[in-house]
Formats: sequence, C-alpha cells, structure tokens
Amino acid sequence: MKPYRINLFLHETQIVGHISGRDIIKRVGAAVLMAGICIHAGLGAQALTVLTVIAILEIISYPLNKRASKFDPPLQLPSGLAVFLFNWLAMFPYLALGVILSQSDSLPYVITGYLWVFGIYVHVSNAFGLLPFYNWSQMLVAFAAMFLMHWTLMHNPAFAQDPTAWILTSISTFVYIMNTFDTMNLQKDTHQALERARQDANARLADLEKLSRIDSLTGLMNRRAFDEVVQSMMSQHANKQGVTVFLIDLDGFKPINDSYGHKAGDAVLCAIASRLDALAVRGDRVARVGGDEFALLSANITSLKQADSFAAHLVDKLRETIPFEQKQLDVGVSIGIARQGPDASTPPELLSGADQAMYRAKQDSNTNIMIYDKNAFPVRPTLKDREILLAAMRNGEILPYYQPKVRIDTGEIIGFEALSRWEHPQRGLLAPSQFLPMINELALQGSFMASTAELVLRDLAQMKQEGLDPGQVSINMSEVTLATLLGRKELFAILDRYPELRHHLTFEITEDIFIARAGEIIRRSIQLFRDAGVRISLDDFGTGYASLQHLKEMEFDELKLDTGFVRDLGFDPAARVLIEGLVTISKGLKVDLIAEGVETAQQRDMLRDMGCKYVQGYFYGAAMPLHETCLRLHARRQGLIAPTGITTAA
Repeated sequence: MKPYRINLFLHETQIVGHISGRDIIKRVGAAVLMAGICIHAGLGAQALTVLTVIAILEIISYPLNKRASKFDPPLQLPSGLAVFLFNWLAMFPYLALGVILSQSDSLPYVITGYLWVFGIYVHVSNAFGLLPFYNWSQMLVAFAAMFLMHWTLMHNPAFAQDPTAWILTSISTFVYIMNTFDTMNLQKDTHQALERARQDANARLADLEKLSRIDSLTGLMNRRAFDEVVQSMMSQHANKQGVTVFLIDLDGFKPINDSYGHKAGDAVLCAIASRLDALAVRGDRVARVGGDEFALLSANITSLKQADSFAAHLVDKLRETIPFEQKQLDVGVSIGIARQGPDASTPPELLSGADQAMYRAKQDSNTNIMIYDKNAFPVRPTLKDREILLAAMRNGEILPYYQPKVRIDTGEIIGFEALSRWEHPQRGLLAPSQFLPMINELALQGSFMASTAELVLRDLAQMKQEGLDPGQVSINMSEVTLATLLGRKELFAILDRYPELRHHLTFEITEDIFIARAGEIIRRSIQLFRDAGVRISLDDFGTGYASLQHLKEMEFDELKLDTGFVRDLGFDPAARVLIEGLVTISKGLKVDLIAEGVETAQQRDMLRDMGCKYVQGYFYGAAMPLHETCLRLHARRQGLIAPTGITTAA
C-alpha cells in the first residue's frame, strides 16, 4: 500500500474509533432488544449465541477504538488494522440477528429482521459515508446479509412463491444498492465541493487578514501587526538581552508631497521601506507604523552603544538621495530608540519610550538620534491623569481668569482675555503651563474648549446681570474644535444657549492651525462662527510663516501683536520698525491691533507714539478670577480706578 493511502487509512481509523466508542451503548442496547425479539419468536438459542459473540467483540474492540480516537501519539498501522478487523467482524453478529428472524414463519418477525438489517445499512452509510475503507467493507457485508435473507425466505415453505417473484425482489434490491452507491458518490462530490468552498473561504479570510496586517503601499507590516510582533518578541527575549525598537520619522517629507504630489511621496515611502528591509538583519522586523513613520524591531542589539551605532548607519543610508522622474529627492530622518529593560518592560512602555525619544530627536537641532531614558524624559500622563483632568473640568476647578485689554489713551477696559487657571485642591493655583500640555497630549482639547466656552459665557451672563459691560472677551480656540464637525457642533450648541452674548465673544486663533491637514475645514469653521456674530482674532501676529497671506485669504476683526515685538522695544531698533509696519497694515485693513505683553510705562508710551490703540499686559493687570474682575469693572464705572490702574479713592 502506498504511503499516502496508509495515512488516509489511519486517519479514517481514528475517526471510526471515535464514532464506535461514542455509540457503543446505543449499539449494544439495540442488539439486546433485537435478541429479546428473537427469543419471543422462538429463536432464543441462536440469538443468545450471537449476543455472546457481540459482547466478546465489543469488549475486545472498545480499548482499540479508544486508542484510535486519540490523535496523539499518532496511530500506527498494526493498531489501525486491528481496529479495522474487529469493526468489520462485529458487523456479522449484528447482521446475524436479522438473518435469524428471517427464518421465522411469522411475517411481522421477518419484516422486523429486514428493518434491522436496513437500519444497520443506513447507519453505516450515514456514519462512514466519507470513510471509503470502512464504508464499503461494511456495506458489502450488509448487502450480502440482505441477499442471504432473500435466499432463506425463498426456501421457507411458509412464504412459498413463484421463483420469479423472488428474482424480481432481488433485482429491486440490487437496483436499490446501485442507487445507494450513486447517492453516496454524489454525496462525496457534494462534500468535496463544500470542502473546496470552505478552503476557498478560508483562503480569502487569510488574504483579508494578511491585508489587515500589511501596509498596502510598502508591503511592510502595519501598526497593528507590529504591535503584536513587539509583544511576542518581548516575551521570547524577556530572559535574554531583550529587544530594541527604532522609531524612524522622515524629516522634510511633507514639502515633497506638497511640491511634487502624492506620487512622489509614495515613491519616497517605498524607497525608505525597501532600504529599511535591506538593512534589517536576520530576525529583525520592519513596519510602517504611520504616514511617514517607520519602525524596526531587533533582538540582535546587545547594548545602547550598539543601538546608537546601528541608528547612525540607518541615518546615513536612509538620507541618500531618492531618484524620481528626473528629480533627486532628499529627506532627513529622526530616530528614537528604546530598549527592553526596567524602564520599558511592557510593549506600551517600549513603544511609548521610542515615540518620546523620536519626538525629542525631531526637536533637537544638534542630533537626529535619541535614546529613551526614563529618568531624563518627562513623565507621560496616564489614563488616571485623564480622569483627574476630566473630573476637574466637571467640578469647576479649571476656571477662566480674565486679563484686561485696555485702550491706551484713556485706560478704558475694552474687554478681557480668558486665561485658564486650575484651582487645584491640593497644589493650589496652577498656571496653564502646568496642565495644558497634559490636556493636549491626552487629546482633551475638545472637552477643555467646550468647558471653557461654557464657563466664559456663564460669567458674561453674570456680568450683564450686574449691569456691567465686559466688552470683548477672547477665548483661545483649539484646532480640534475648528477642524472637527463634532467640535464645531458642540461649540455652536453652547453659543445657542446664550444668543444675546455672541457679540461679546472673540475667538483667538493662531495661524499654525492652518498648517494642519484640515486647514480648509478650519477656514470654513471660522467663517461660520464669524457669520454667527463672533469676532475672530489672529493671535501672535507677525510670527508665522504666512501671516500676510492669511490676511489676504480671510477676514479678521482683530490682530494681536506678539509679545516678542513688545519685549524688544527700546533694545532692538528692528522691533520699532516692524511694529510701525504692522500698525500701518492694521489701519489699512481696518482691524483692531492689540499689543500683548506690555509690562512697563516705556513700552506703553512707545506703542502709543507709534499709533497703537489697544494694549494688554501685566502693566495693566494680571488675569483675575470672576469676582475680582467684576469688582474692577464696578470700580472703573464709579471712577475709583485711574487709567494706570492706581486707586484714587477708597
């Protein structure tokens, strides 16, 4: 017998062992019932003999079937042949019970015998129909038993008939047998077709799974697959030297995409992917984990010195010029490195460490490689910090404080800028620099913006109830609020609750938000708020790369002169020249210009002489909580505070 047929036979034997061991109680119980019928028919001696043989064969075959049903260790050929033999031999005594009843002179007993043999026949075809070795060997025995019963009845005087009738019966039985063969073959074809369909479906699922784990552009692993590989390799090398992650970000990729199109950008990404794949040594894994971010995971690095050396090699190779359509494209790289160890013992810690190191490398002009050191890097905010910040917003601990904006010639308060402060129950009053970075890193800008807007409008409503005029109150807007439909709708919902206060609001934006991918969406959002009656201010004017271009493309109600210009007044002649130019621009555009950061009388006087009308800064007061702001407005209204901010009456 050929090896593949032997393996097929042993595989079938294991399945038969499971089926036979499972059905033993039902099988033996039916045999006992059949033996009882034989005894009732007066054929007890033969039935008891057969029942004894059945018991002996079942006792012998039971352990063989149990062993065959176990797939480990693999079944050997001698054991398989023994299972086959005893299962085949067992057919004879079971069928013999039907043959015995066919000797009866009573038609009901004869019919019972036929039903018994037919039942065995159906059981074999159903249970073993897809197991050829067992199916055909046992079916042939069942067919032989049927013809033996025909022969017995044909010679029984109680059922004497014309021989032609028995011949026709035998022919009908033969036709039935042939039809059974055909049905079983068709059933086999159907099963094979279903199996092919199942395999095809599994292949498609495997392809889909592969696509969900592979970056379609570069053919590298994607972020999902890379995260899984990091977890797996960290577990494998936990007791060895550990693994090292190199997170690689391309510098100067966006200008290539913007200048030469996405086709050029795709060519750069594919070239970098190909080079990384070639630089990876055996066992290293490479992935594209973001738009222009790649990662390399290695278990071959044994020290930080080796990691730094390998990263330097990556930088040299990846910075080589990339040819594209008669052009030579150049990109730089920044690499963050994190090694498995006490500072990064879990996949999230390792990947977060590499991300922090890469971000630090991009910010550092002196190096493009940075190794993560937990002690040297700031502590990253956690989910618990996120819960604390959200609770602080809900509980009203993070509140707007108001710094006055003043008309320079009269000292009149024309409005305020809302600047958030955290009245922390344990740490006291916290400045924005102590919690805004966490809000940004934890992606809470939208919640923070909504909370701030709600509180400012509530405070404005209180001022109006007290008969005070708050003027124009500025709120610094986040990119998330302007760039997302949800953020915009949430802010409009807040404005709709205070429709009479819209004309007191000014939204301050910085021009760097236009650099975002959603720059056009942000422009539309700004115009919608302006159409709704909210004033728009361009903050830090004069510091961006395209301030004048933005003034040309959009309408603003106010420009805020950056503190850097004011700070240099009296020290840097260029500051005066630039401020005078910006004052002229604001007058030409008919928009208000507010100079921020005024801290001295000299700065105030110089700004006034240059024609600047409005100022803001510590010279006129720091940001104050609501109750102090209301007191100051009351005092101004009653003439108790001079333009410089000095009290003139008690």
